[in-house]
Amino acid sequence: MRSFWLGIPAVALLIIPFVTLALITPWGDFHLAYGDGQAIGVSLLMSAVALPLIVLAGIPLAFWLARSRSRWRRPVEIAVLVPLLTPPLALGILLISAYGPYGSIGEALAKVGLALNNNSGAFVLAQIYAGLPWFVLTARSAFEAVPRDIEEVGETLGASAWQVFWRLTLPQASRGLAAALALAWVRIVGEFGIVLVFSYFPQGIPVKLFINLQNDGVESVYTLLWALLAATLPLPLWLAVRARTKDQA
Repeated sequence: MRSFWLGIPAVALLIIPFVTLALITPWGDFHLAYGDGQAIGVSLLMSAVALPLIVLAGIPLAFWLARSRSRWRRPVEIAVLVPLLTPPLALGILLISAYGPYGSIGEALAKVGLALNNNSGAFVLAQIYAGLPWFVLTARSAFEAVPRDIEEVGETLGASAWQVFWRLTLPQASRGLAAALALAWVRIVGEFGIVLVFSYFPQGIPVKLFINLQNDGVESVYTLLWALLAATLPLPLWLAVRARTKDQA
């Protein structure tokens, strides 16, 4: 009980901004500004495209990192960590340099009609760079938590490597993978810095919030801010409650 009282200052510090938002939101004039609805649609649609790509690319890499003893494991870990640790604005500049109209890769892509600059493809790519490293590292921890003995039993009973992975490893790692999925979702929907530099158009929620804030002041952003919270928070909160319920069952 004493530890609970000691934790109250931290809890109060964390909830103050959200309580403040609920108190100062102009509920009597609660409406989206011009273009806000389109920004919500852009964020949700692009995120719905980026998240499956992150999962498809991230799960094999995360599993390899969890199980491999290769000498390449450490360099690959560093390759995953570097974009995660790079400040978003800097990473956006790097993407422009590599994939933009004057970058070597960007020029090659433009020649085949796949230009990546201020378009939906650039937006999704920016989200992938924002979410993939977080997903891979969290998923790797989930796979590392699966006892190797369980997989060895499946192999002993004649199951193929794919059957062991699909029927044993994935179910055992499902809770950690759900956390990785939730973390990636929050990161890609809320990503601002990379998207601002690399794909200013089409405008998603974070960039539109910035524009509204610059043009009309803080009072103009509360409705769209609620929309951003409604887009990002339900999935991770639901997964957290679901995991907690399983622990108590």
